[in-house]
Amino acid sequence: MQQEADIIIIGGGLAGLTAAIHLAKSGQQIILIEPQGYPKHKVCGEYISNEVLPYLQSLDIDVEQLAPSHITQLQISTQEGKLLQSELPLGGFGVSRYKLDHLLYTIALKNKVQIIKSKVIEVNKVKNKYECVTADQRIFTSTFVIGAYGKQSKLDTTLTRDFNTTAPWLAVKGHYTGQWKEHHVALHNFKGGYCGISAVEDDRINVCYLAHYDSFKKYKNITDFQEHVLYRNPYLKQFFSTATPLFKTPLTISQVNFAKKKTTEKGIFMIGDSAGLIHPLCGNGMAMAIQSAQLLCTLLLQNSRSTSPKSQAALAQLYTKQWNDTFAKRIRAGRSIQKIITHKGLQQCAYSIAKLAPQIVPKIIRQTHGNPISC
Repeated sequence: MQQEADIIIIGGGLAGLTAAIHLAKSGQQIILIEPQGYPKHKVCGEYISNEVLPYLQSLDIDVEQLAPSHITQLQISTQEGKLLQSELPLGGFGVSRYKLDHLLYTIALKNKVQIIKSKVIEVNKVKNKYECVTADQRIFTSTFVIGAYGKQSKLDTTLTRDFNTTAPWLAVKGHYTGQWKEHHVALHNFKGGYCGISAVEDDRINVCYLAHYDSFKKYKNITDFQEHVLYRNPYLKQFFSTATPLFKTPLTISQVNFAKKKTTEKGIFMIGDSAGLIHPLCGNGMAMAIQSAQLLCTLLLQNSRSTSPKSQAALAQLYTKQWNDTFAKRIRAGRSIQKIITHKGLQQCAYSIAKLAPQIVPKIIRQTHGNPISC
């Protein structure tokens, strides 16, 4: 037996849940399919730029009820511990995915989003409809399908998406208690990677770092790697030596991929990391995921209300243009910044320039961020 909706969303992370709320509030019948339950910790920097606050507020999403940290200052250190400090042009807030995703989940339910706990393994177009087949052999049909399933999924293989699914990066995340200035977010570099530290709710400190396999593979475990590599940066050594971990073991994901992706694939509209991933060092991935939901939902709703609705192909073309206009420059800037940050010589050169002209740092940050957005 098939279930039908106006729009099916595959994946219930930030982008998927935000899109579900936006569309449901506008009267669309939404089915969201997500294999994992809520709440759940995820590997994530857990810092969100304030640019998305007006949009979240327009959807009656009040993040203040989660008591997030309010972040206004950025610290950056080189591998040897040379430190730069800067104001964040827009500022941001720190909140765990554990709390934020669960809040969005409860708001989605209140707005009558039907949330199915399963995994989509196949999407087929049948006449003018799309059929989403789940691992437990249920079939859900709709006119539009949104892919919001994250960085990488077996569904990418099923859809024969054209990007390299292997990558030499490992991401590690944990929560800690310890001494930390709530208004600061830090980016500390080490050989083969970089580590972000910022406060979230409940006096917790989120730590998330990205390490290249060439740097990591010679060590037996994460503890050895941290002590032999991360501790060479004095700021990281001081933090890990004095902070208390709150997770029994850190969360990890492998093969983190920054390859360029298509924003639509076989009629599926991609949002969030499914459409494209900015480097974590830019600190703006969560805001981009939320804004990509706003872009697509606005487009789909405008089309549904139009007296001359566009074809699926025309919508796909327009969405791709809007996505590129909004995010392509940021992603290119992120790739360039990562090349500098992860190359010791370039890193030292950039530090020297920024030390002489500190006003350049906020300008660089602006290259990876946008302006405040609304619904």
